[in-house]
Amino acid sequence: MNVFRIALRNIRGNAVKSLTVFMCVLGVAAFFVATTLIVRGAQNSLERGLERLGADILVVPTGAENKMESAILMGTPIKLWMPKQNLEKVSQIEGVSQATPQIYLQSLFGAPCCAVNEMFMVVFDPETDFSVTPWLNQHMGRGLAKGEVIGGTHIFLLEGEEYLKLYGYNLDLIGTLEPTGIGIDATLFMTMETAQELAKYSPQTAILPLEIPKDSISSVMVKVKPGVNPHAVSVQIEREIGGVVPIESPNLFGAFRQQMLGLLGVFIVMLGLAYIVSAVLIGLVFSMAAHERRREMAVLRATGATPFFIFRTLWTEAALLAVAGGAAGVALSSITIYIFRDYLAGTLGTPFLFPSFGSFMGLFVLALALSLATVSIAVVVPAYRISRQEPALAMKE
Repeated sequence: MNVFRIALRNIRGNAVKSLTVFMCVLGVAAFFVATTLIVRGAQNSLERGLERLGADILVVPTGAENKMESAILMGTPIKLWMPKQNLEKVSQIEGVSQATPQIYLQSLFGAPCCAVNEMFMVVFDPETDFSVTPWLNQHMGRGLAKGEVIGGTHIFLLEGEEYLKLYGYNLDLIGTLEPTGIGIDATLFMTMETAQELAKYSPQTAILPLEIPKDSISSVMVKVKPGVNPHAVSVQIEREIGGVVPIESPNLFGAFRQQMLGLLGVFIVMLGLAYIVSAVLIGLVFSMAAHERRREMAVLRATGATPFFIFRTLWTEAALLAVAGGAAGVALSSITIYIFRDYLAGTLGTPFLFPSFGSFMGLFVLALALSLATVSIAVVVPAYRISRQEPALAMKE
């Protein structure tokens, strides 16, 4: 007697029971995968974004902390200004290895260049920059010339166009950064020389001129010396320089992290409830099916089948449904999340970066293991009971 063949026959012979178990497992697997993808996707985005920034500390004007986080996290255009002399002051702080300024600008509403209405523009200093310049050196082998820019994955050229036109000025998009899932994907990077060209020509070529206040910057990105505690440097910056707030890299997106922890807690509770309800329902379905098939099992016992064989047959039947339901749940959830990832990110207010293939396969295996565990827990009692029943008594019922 072949266990696998008998299990398949039983699945085909009881469509209602099989469909019920299949849908329960599909629901648990789909919810588990969706929850994990959303949380892990947000975490991946933050890690990739912080890696792209490359700074230990970000120094911004006092009161601009939330605006700064929103700009980096969601690509929301902002304008921040503080005296350029703050760069010199930060550079002189003990423990600072590198300090580089950035200026934040924004395109006019509805710029025909990107997947957002208003584009966040970051001006950097190629002489001191350690965020964009390493990428340029690695992928382009050189820095940006006047009129050249690079952008995030959401920055693109319109079909048939050779240049990006901002403030009436033609910009040459020479490269696109790898996706991070955060606001950097909708950000355009340029040198101060290019930004000054935009500002120079914008009064004649654009509806509104681009204004860059003289001797002003928006932020200072800081790298500390090896072995130096970033927090100690941060405290010293705040103590010695007025009108600025240092944000340590691990503390970036603090409000968002708290939001994600709350969302994760809700997901865990919902997943737990779904798991319990599904396990109970599967157990009831198998108990009813086992009761209806007690004569069939008794015949198998009478023909020489052992209690362990009966138990294996019922468990194999459940396992096949678990694998099928789990795989379907993973596929359905993953495809849905991937297609609607931008909508979900906007609705939940979270960045999202789909995991790598290796991570996804690990999640796939974990979801199948959860499906098998759910079904195994649900069927172990009814399977054990029917496998241990007395054949003679079952035949008389």
